[in-house]
Amino acid sequence: MSSLSIDRLDSVAVLTLRRPAKRNALDDATVLGLEQFFRKPGADVRAVVLDAEGDHFSAGLDLGELTERSAEQALEHSLMWHRVFDLVEGGRLPVVAALKGAVIGGGLELAAATHIRVAEPSTFYALPEGQRGLFVGGGGSVRIPRLIGAHRMADMMLTGRVLDAAEGQAAGLSHYLTEEGGARDKALQLAARIAENAPLTNFAVLQALPRIAEASPAGGLLLESLMSAVAAGSHDAQERMRAFLDGRAAKVAAANGSHGKDAR
Repeated sequence: MSSLSIDRLDSVAVLTLRRPAKRNALDDATVLGLEQFFRKPGADVRAVVLDAEGDHFSAGLDLGELTERSAEQALEHSLMWHRVFDLVEGGRLPVVAALKGAVIGGGLELAAATHIRVAEPSTFYALPEGQRGLFVGGGGSVRIPRLIGAHRMADMMLTGRVLDAAEGQAAGLSHYLTEEGGARDKALQLAARIAENAPLTNFAVLQALPRIAEASPAGGLLLESLMSAVAAGSHDAQERMRAFLDGRAAKVAAANGSHGKDAR
């Protein structure tokens, strides 16, 4: 579709928002395009990069579509966004977002549904719904407080506060901060690395880890033990461990290249 393109780089799928004249505001066609991809991404896709054309990741909901909706229609629209963004966050594919410029409102809600976020210095974050008589409707009230805390989100919504890239990084909205123009390349690098992981490990990180974090300590520990046993018993894990023990796999090293005492 014209507002969303899908490209492949080996086992990584690159989804690009393509409404630069609208600062990549999210209309229904774009959101439903995301749903179509994440429902059937292809069996050989192992990771996804979510990018955007132009200077901005996404300025949020296309308000031109909102003005004509009744309360009932607005409710259904919010539920549709929930359905799609749940597929992004809760599917089988790790998603890396390349952020730049405006990451506002629904754009921030979409970014919060991804698993790793890479930001450029131009990135800025805002939740202007309070100034527009609105409330978040794309899952932001659930996901964003988990990243930055409910009180910090309340500050953004009540006062219209805008966080720049460095503030967003410190608050937890991004994992990596690159040079200007570097978010896409860094996201592709990370996605390629993720795609090399054992599929069952990626599944455990995406599906088990969030549930463990929300479980009681006893329940979380039990789920961890079960998932650990399943992963360790897989053929893939056994082959990788054998390669490590045979010296055919690289050891973990510090960022400067030196090996720690207990490199694994």
